[in-house]
Amino acid sequence: MIIVTNKILKYKNFIYRCAIGKNGITDNKIEGDKCTPSGMYSIEKIYYRRDRLSLPKLDFQIVPINKNFGWCDDINSSYYNKFIKFPFSSSAENLFREDEIYNIVCIISYNTNPIIKNKGSAIFLHIANTDYSATAGCLALKQDDLIELLQNIDTNTKINILD
Repeated sequence: MIIVTNKILKYKNFIYRCAIGKNGITDNKIEGDKCTPSGMYSIEKIYYRRDRLSLPKLDFQIVPINKNFGWCDDINSSYYNKFIKFPFSSSAENLFREDEIYNIVCIISYNTNPIIKNKGSAIFLHIANTDYSATAGCLALKQDDLIELLQNIDTNTKINILD
């Protein structure tokens, strides 16, 4: 099991510095609050920028990110907290970014089954900025650390985010 607490991510003997939401970890996540949701989750799927890096063999469904890939964050959309493709008429986050933080995007099973409107969307495990600046609610690791972690976990590994 992966444990996340105090901006540290631990898995077995691995200990990594971890960026979290700007407003910390919460038990009551709301869309746009810039908090990371506490709780127990798994990684559902991994998207990555094939044009920027290659991934080793991993025990996850892996999908190369295309320029039109996004994730809906519009609470009024029937696609809320789901993968979408642009053009898209509602608000959505672009997964094909200029910066490198979405070179690897692990979809965390937060608010996915069932999806509850306004409880938060697009909670990912992705690459941290070089200064580990806060996220909008995601977890983020240095790229090398994220790849190392993904090589050592599988689809049954749980992520326990503690407040």
